[in-house]
Amino acid sequence: MALRKPNYDITILEKTNKLLSKVKVSGGGRCNVTNHCFDNSELVKNYPRGNKELQQVFSKFSVQDTIEWFRQQGVVLKTEDDGRMFPYSNSSETIVDCFLDLANKLNIKIKTQCEVISIKKNNTGFLLETNQINFQVDAIICALGGHNKTSAYSIIKDLGISIDEPIPSLFTLNFPNEVIKKELQGISVQNAQVKIANSKLNYSGPVLITHWGLSGPAVLKLSAFAAKEFFDLNYRSTIIVNWVYPLKPNEIEIHLKNIQKEKHKALPHTKPLFDLPRRLWEFLCHTSGIDNTKPWAEISNKQLNKLTENLCNSNYSMEGKTTFKEEFVTCGGVNLKEIDFKTMQSKQVPNLFFCGEVLNIDGITGGFNFQSAWSTAWICAENCNP
Repeated sequence: MALRKPNYDITILEKTNKLLSKVKVSGGGRCNVTNHCFDNSELVKNYPRGNKELQQVFSKFSVQDTIEWFRQQGVVLKTEDDGRMFPYSNSSETIVDCFLDLANKLNIKIKTQCEVISIKKNNTGFLLETNQINFQVDAIICALGGHNKTSAYSIIKDLGISIDEPIPSLFTLNFPNEVIKKELQGISVQNAQVKIANSKLNYSGPVLITHWGLSGPAVLKLSAFAAKEFFDLNYRSTIIVNWVYPLKPNEIEIHLKNIQKEKHKALPHTKPLFDLPRRLWEFLCHTSGIDNTKPWAEISNKQLNKLTENLCNSNYSMEGKTTFKEEFVTCGGVNLKEIDFKTMQSKQVPNLFFCGEVLNIDGITGGFNFQSAWSTAWICAENCNP
């Protein structure tokens, strides 16, 4: 905003003594600024909530605009094989310094450890009561971020803003009583499918076995798109994994029987099939009752059926979740029907604007949450004209 309206008196109020803390930890300390997805119709598919509204938002400030904005500030971004984009320095400090240096250059005041206690609408704008001093302002851009408790949104609820109940999104699945996490932690499969039992919700992609259960892009995507379902299940459910996706049971069965004929003297454990990691293949053979001392020719149909089942329909008991790294993301926040997405202004309260994760918008991992934050913030800045 200050770049376009240098005469505006702008103050940033930060509750803590740490500025841009989420930027610092993003991408393992490298800051995953955005994602190299230039087609907005494809880009919005990465947002379980807010995808329709973001189509309009991204038409005003796109991924290309983000890249160009940072370039103009002297920060060049690079693209990795999976589409994630980082500063060339590989350090989030580059992004932090970019914002802080620009704020200083534009004479934007920043007050840390300044908690907003209440916001009151009055005839001349808003009165902000804080733990330091009170502010009379013409307009507010609210960037509270995502929180796991409705009470964290009380200062805007008191203005009549509706809040959708915040619940976790982007988390890994805990299997505390499953042997797989004890014996196979660290193993990854490049294309597996994970789904919730008795549900149509499923996603495929890389899956990582961890010391607590399952993680990886497919799991995180499932956790985001099924956030409400997991919440309703109290994070207890049967998770079904197809380790050889997109193969189906009949295709696996045919392949196994062909192997049995062609390699009838070979021992099943010695050469993993379907490009599976050796330890996982051996584990699945073992849990299928297949003795490593017996060749393929001596494997019964019952054992083959069990192996087929374990390959494409492994069942694991989920009991709880774990926040993905330090990147806490919530499903919930300001109800989207109350926002004018042409301006990011509240429909109920004039001159009150919202951007970022305070809105009920969230994306999967990969730079998507930052992109929606940059885009909604830019629209706020363009339209905040009190």
